[in-house]
Amino acid sequence: MTKHFLHLTDYSADEIWDLLNLAKELKVKFHNKEEYKPFKDRSLAMIFAKPSARTRVSFETGFEWMGGNALFLGPNDIGIGKREAIKDISRLFARYNDMIMARLFDHKHILELAEYSDVPVINGLTDYNHPCQILADILTVWEHRKSLDDLKIVYMGDGNNIVHSWLQLASILPMHFVCCNPSGFDPDEKTIQMVHDSQISTFESSHDPNSAINGADVIYTDVWASMGQKEEAEEREKIFAKYQVTMNLLENTGKKTLFMHCLPAERGREVTDEVMESKNSIVLMKLRIECMHKMLLWFICRIVNVNQLFFF
Repeated sequence: MTKHFLHLTDYSADEIWDLLNLAKELKVKFHNKEEYKPFKDRSLAMIFAKPSARTRVSFETGFEWMGGNALFLGPNDIGIGKREAIKDISRLFARYNDMIMARLFDHKHILELAEYSDVPVINGLTDYNHPCQILADILTVWEHRKSLDDLKIVYMGDGNNIVHSWLQLASILPMHFVCCNPSGFDPDEKTIQMVHDSQISTFESSHDPNSAINGADVIYTDVWASMGQKEEAEEREKIFAKYQVTMNLLENTGKKTLFMHCLPAERGREVTDEVMESKNSIVLMKLRIECMHKMLLWFICRIVNVNQLFFF
C-alpha cells in the first residue's frame, strides 16, 4: 500500500527525528555541491492550484539537484476539481510520474488525490495544513537553539493552516504552543484536541499579545488575509492590528526571542519592517529555503513503501 505525506500526524516522533537528522546531512551535501542523484531518471509532477514562489523553487530545485525531473503544472494547466474529476487526474499522473506534489486550496482535494494514486502524494499546502513548511521551521529552530527542549512557540495572528500543522507537530514532539489571535479566529477545535489527547505538549489560547509572549523562544506570524481572503483584508487589518509583531513585542519576552514568518510577508501589517530586518529574524535563513523540500523528498523515499521506484 502506498504511503503519502499529507499530515505530520501520519508519522511517528522517530520518523520526524529521522527527517531532521537527515536534513543536516543533505544540507552539507548541498552546500558542498556534492554529486548526489537518488532520483536519477525519476519524475515529480507538481500541481499548483495555488501559486507559490518558494514552494515551486524549493521542490523543483531539490528534485533536480538529486537527479530527477520536476514538471510544473500551474492553475491554468489543470483545473483540479473543475475541468475533470480529481480521481482521473490522480490515476493519470501516477501512470506518468513517480511522485506527485500538490499545493491546493481544498484539503478534501489532496485527500482524494492520494486516495486514487498508487505513487506517493506530498501535501504542498491546503486550506487545512502545511506540513512541509512546519518541518522546515522546526529544523530551523533546532539549528538555532541546538535543542528543542523546553520550547515555547507563540503564534501571533489568524488560527489558520500554519497553526494546524504546528498543532499536529505539537502532538508528536514536546513543546508549549500558544496561539494568540482575535476572538473568532481560533484554530480548528479537533486539531487542538489532538494536542490535549497526546499529552506530549501543552496548548494555550490567548487574546492578549503582551502576556502571551512571556518567555517565548519563537514568535511566529503569517499574513492576516491569505489567498482567497483578500476581499476581507481591509476589515481584517482593523481586527488584527494589535497582533502586529513589533520590536517592542520582541524585546519584552524576557529572553532572546527568535522571529519567524512562513512568507510571503506583508511588511507593515502583521510584522514591521524593523522586525523582519532585525537580528532576531531568521525568516530568510538559507537553511529553510534550500533544504525545506529537498530533505522531505529524500525522507519520503526512506519511509514510504516505494522500493519498486528507488534503489539505494
